[in-house]
Amino acid sequence: MPRGRPTNSVIRQNIVELLAHLGEGYGYQLSTMYNKIFPKCTMRSIHWHLKKGLETQEFAVKRVAKEEGQYSWGAHAEKIYYALGENAKPKMDERVKMFFDKE
Repeated sequence: MPRGRPTNSVIRQNIVELLAHLGEGYGYQLSTMYNKIFPKCTMRSIHWHLKKGLETQEFAVKRVAKEEGQYSWGAHAEKIYYALGENAKPKMDERVKMFFDKE
């Protein structure tokens, strides 16, 4: 076994399961769905795993959208939409399937 930390992650795999059903999604949207289905996880952790997933090619940036509105930080927000990358291996988790069947 090689030295160091393993590259796989339960949180990242759960995000892969969500994107397998959604097709694409942005950080906040994925974070709120994640916390409804799986054990609680901070939004910061979700964003970290999205960024790490880009490095491991489990995720890919599908598009970047700028939305206008009244936000506490200014007049617009930038949403990065993620999709599954070439190294993503969805396992079709039953919890995610049940969540989307109810919605």
